Amino acid sequence: MLVYDFRVIGNKLLAIRKKTGKTQSEVAEAASLSDRTYADIERGTVNMRIETILKICGALHITPDEILTEDNPNLSAKQEELFSRLNECPPKQRENALKILSLYLDSVL
Repeated sequence: MLVYDFRVIGNKLLAIRKKTGKTQSEVAEAASLSDRTYADIERGTVNMRIETILKICGALHITPDEILTEDNPNLSAKQEELFSRLNECPPKQRENALKILSLYLDSVL
């Protein structure tokens, strides 16, 4: 699901930056932004152009998906249910199901 709220994006950037151990100034410099602009972005008070998002993602070594999308909780629940069902299958059926999934993913990626 796509994120449209700049505060949510800013919070994600803050969490990622802290996890990498970088300062706001380091990210701002790597993204060719002023310290103030980057701080405003993390606070979610600035509308960003796609070029700015790409620069920040490059500075943090992440993909735009990591800040512009959210996990669908229903999807996670469905995935867990399928994994559980798959683990209950006999080994041969599990192997066949994984082959089918692999073929499907190869065809769409």
